[in-house]
Amino acid sequence: MKSTLSKVQPKARPAVKPFQNLPVADFQKAGEREKLEAAQRAVHGSLGRDYPLRLGGENRATGDWVVSRDPGNPQVVVGRAARADAGLIDQAVEAAARAFESWRRVPHQERARLLFKTAALFRRQRYELDAWIILEAGKTWVEADADTAEAIDFLEFYGRDMLRYGQGQRLAPVAGEDNRLDYRPLGVVAVIPPWNFPAAILTGMAAAAIVAGNTVVLKPSSETPVAAAKVVELFERAGLPPGVLNFVPGSGAAVGDGLVGHPRVRAIAFTGSMEVGLRLNELAARTPAEQPWIKRVIAEMGGKNAILVDETADLDLAAKGVVASAFGYQGQKCSACSRLVAVEAIYDGLLEKVAARAQALRVGHPQDPQVQMGPVISEPAMQKILGFIELGRGEGKVVLGGERARVPGFENGFYLQPTIFSEVGPTARIAQEEIFGPVLACLRAPDFEAALEIANGTRFGLTGSVYSRNRARLEHARAEFHAGNLYFNRKCTGALVGGHPFGGFNRSGTDSKAGGRDYLLLFLQAKVVSEKLGAAPAQRSAGKGAEP
Repeated sequence: MKSTLSKVQPKARPAVKPFQNLPVADFQKAGEREKLEAAQRAVHGSLGRDYPLRLGGENRATGDWVVSRDPGNPQVVVGRAARADAGLIDQAVEAAARAFESWRRVPHQERARLLFKTAALFRRQRYELDAWIILEAGKTWVEADADTAEAIDFLEFYGRDMLRYGQGQRLAPVAGEDNRLDYRPLGVVAVIPPWNFPAAILTGMAAAAIVAGNTVVLKPSSETPVAAAKVVELFERAGLPPGVLNFVPGSGAAVGDGLVGHPRVRAIAFTGSMEVGLRLNELAARTPAEQPWIKRVIAEMGGKNAILVDETADLDLAAKGVVASAFGYQGQKCSACSRLVAVEAIYDGLLEKVAARAQALRVGHPQDPQVQMGPVISEPAMQKILGFIELGRGEGKVVLGGERARVPGFENGFYLQPTIFSEVGPTARIAQEEIFGPVLACLRAPDFEAALEIANGTRFGLTGSVYSRNRARLEHARAEFHAGNLYFNRKCTGALVGGHPFGGFNRSGTDSKAGGRDYLLLFLQAKVVSEKLGAAPAQRSAGKGAEP
């Protein structure tokens, strides 16, 4: 008797909702404050732990340690990460290469789903991640949460974008042919992130490589290895197979250079200084006989960003944007404003407003939610910035700051005052070299055209901003201000995933546009297969159950 039961159909997977940026937490609300306060207490109970290497999904101790300290209170050890050496690079790359053979065959929908699962875990651990970033990177509450929120945005955005790339590319029809273009992964990718966005940039680069079907050897910054270990743990908890993401802290010279030069590494994703980026690009360009490919380099390398203000601008709005851009996270962002270029007519008045706002910033340990500026990342960084400040005394006039900041109870911390120089010339070193600290050089221009020429007068081209009510000038800047990310009447920091694809011109990098719809393509290669229709008839089945 024939069954009347209908065949059971598999449940359709729910449609992926359109991407939306995750808002930064509002710590004015008691509930949000209490969550982060509780997370900080929990993190303080976990300080000083050891974090091993992860090679092929297994822990590996080395007996040597990268010691991470709280830059606001260097006596506090945040944690110790096992230090890899050059001899372990082969093992890490081999583990990634073995995992690639299976991971590249995982359907793109499953790889995207893994990113969504990782994002869900990030949300659950959001305030714990914030607390680690506050302690290890010296970020304020808001800056730390923005870091974590951006990491979540990268996971959600790249997961969705892989669903698009996984469909291939529509080609023009050719009579009598079936032509298809599909995207394939590259292979083993070396991911070398910076310390200043220990969740967001690391997660974004690793997630893009992974969702595209590549495997990763991750060399985190030696300044923030604990935050990196926490990110790796979340990927693994989401179900990432062993060997897809390998964790190898260590020095740039031993681990970074070894990875970049390794013949089985297919691509390098790097964010950091211009000097290091140029050297890694040179290393990657070498092609030993045993290496079958030309390595791909995806690099973001910093900037010397300018905010231009003309006489038609809202000066209060401009001053607010300048201070946020110059001194947010102590000026330790590649997008930070380090030059203010103002036209003669409003220069003095604007400078007065900027200095007053900067002077009101509260410097202290970022565990305090009222603090607006924490420490710089390390003793060497602080000494480098102080060296630029001394240099600036001979290149301009100190309007504000210029010294270490004294924070009661944290006298050994790496705190600096927000520092402003006026009357700086366009060719001065403090107007040309990336300082990566809370130092703003102010330059005077006779008119808008001269100001634009000054703004463009560097080797870099990452971000910029123009404050003006003159539409013709804004449109002129749109065409002629040479920066990868240009903003009108707003600050030059705070790019949002999906809304402000990020990357710069000239020596600011390869204009990779992280967080944009072109970014995953950097981790993929296109393959076209063309079939002449009717030329190869299908074979008949040889018998019942046989394969065609």
